[in-house]
Amino acid sequence: MSILESLVIGAGQAGLSSSYHLKRLGVEHVVLDANGRPGGAWQHRWDALTMRDVHGVAELPGDMPPARTTQRANLVVPHYFDSYEHTHDLPVIRPVVVRSVADDDGILVVDADAGQWRTRTLVNATGTWTRPFLPHYPGMETFLGEQLHTAHYPGPGHFVGKRVLVVGGGASAVQFLGALAPITETIWVTRRPPVWRTDEFTPEAGAAAVALVEQRVAQGLPPESVVSVTGLMLRPQEREAERLGAYAARRPMFERIEPDGVRWADGSFERVDVILWATGFRPAIAHLAPLHLRSHEGGIRLDRNGRGTTAVADPRIQLVGYGPSASTIGANRAGRSAAKGVREQLERTLMPAWSAAPAP
Repeated sequence: MSILESLVIGAGQAGLSSSYHLKRLGVEHVVLDANGRPGGAWQHRWDALTMRDVHGVAELPGDMPPARTTQRANLVVPHYFDSYEHTHDLPVIRPVVVRSVADDDGILVVDADAGQWRTRTLVNATGTWTRPFLPHYPGMETFLGEQLHTAHYPGPGHFVGKRVLVVGGGASAVQFLGALAPITETIWVTRRPPVWRTDEFTPEAGAAAVALVEQRVAQGLPPESVVSVTGLMLRPQEREAERLGAYAARRPMFERIEPDGVRWADGSFERVDVILWATGFRPAIAHLAPLHLRSHEGGIRLDRNGRGTTAVADPRIQLVGYGPSASTIGANRAGRSAAKGVREQLERTLMPAWSAAPAP
């Protein structure tokens, strides 16, 4: 079995960016994608999500073609990714579900449902979409209504005429309230008071937010979302929900869940038909467990002074779509950094020809 110079797991935005830059650097690689078609996590998002609703897709290297704000994001972005793969002849293989990555005498062995690959370096770009986080609260198994997570949100029309409890203090919760409050009754609960951003969110502010998340992963701590440091902002399409008081009436978390609703800490009861858990996602990195990359603090420490994507515990591994690049703000930059990190690792471990080859 031949040994690849690198292998990318995941063909979402960060994975395709990594592949593009690896190809430019002349690194022999393949991209393994678990989905049956291009589009990454975007193809799984709800039909009602339009290009107006997304936070701004940070395009892949090159230009993203313009799209009407009314077009469905789960169609526009996958079509864009599909076209990008073919335009740049990126070596994507799908569908391939990676089960584990292990070390075999200095070579990384990638075991998947479709076979096995051996590689000298690896870029992990599996993101978070496949690992929705659902916290446990007493009594939640007794609830007779619907419980849905962001990953399974069916669109606002599904909730008409129902009392909806939205749980979560992030951008998704704000967006759901914006869509639901004008058409049905909503209640918003969060563990902590939401932090609202009042100034403009500039590119400089985005870079500063990414840097704060980078500080956390550089210490080996589990990553937090970029929005946790940017603060929340209301967009024009959420102003009607604001006028209706959907955000001002935010309540602290309930004490427990009962068959027909939730019980507050003061003993009062709230009847609800649906609990919508906008409680985020966790990194999909279980397949990397055999490499023992996690620090004692529970996260994977990344080399902030180097590429910002290199695993300190094993410099053969680059992580994109993790920590600071788990949003569209940093995904493309992370792909470029990861490709350079791969090249540097190959220069250290392979033939002198790598050091002599000019970097673009």
